[in-house]
Amino acid sequence: MTVLSEVRNMRTHTLVGVLVLCATALSAQGEGASAPKAAFPSVTLPPELERVLRDYETAWQERDSATLAQLFAEDGFVLPSDRLPVRGRSAIEKRYAQAGGALALRALAFATADSVGYIIGAYAWERDGADAGKFVLALKRGPTGRWLIAADIDNQNN
Repeated sequence: MTVLSEVRNMRTHTLVGVLVLCATALSAQGEGASAPKAAFPSVTLPPELERVLRDYETAWQERDSATLAQLFAEDGFVLPSDRLPVRGRSAIEKRYAQAGGALALRALAFATADSVGYIIGAYAWERDGADAGKFVLALKRGPTGRWLIAADIDNQNN
């Protein structure tokens, strides 16, 4: 065997080895992508923030758009992933007039400072069900000191 054919042989073996490694890595990536991802753990909210989630959940389950809209600041926003933004309580009430049903909310993180705060969470269609999506509630204190939703941003998991 000549030196040139040995070099070609080494290149071929190296190329085959690299292709096998890439195929193995891609296969492992594909398995990881199709496997369910572990959910972030829930956190315990202070009572005044927990009330926001439970009141939202209850109004949604009861298909009560008027009560749901009252959880928002007068100039609050709904920012769904698949529709145009909605602003203001009356527009929110109209937007949610035909909405509602099964819903279970859980908090993943939160913070408050003075008169603003947020809740980052996940939603499912049943308690202890798989997360169907995630949300961020931007909050502000209303005139009575009660936390109101300034913006509700959500999107589904794919």
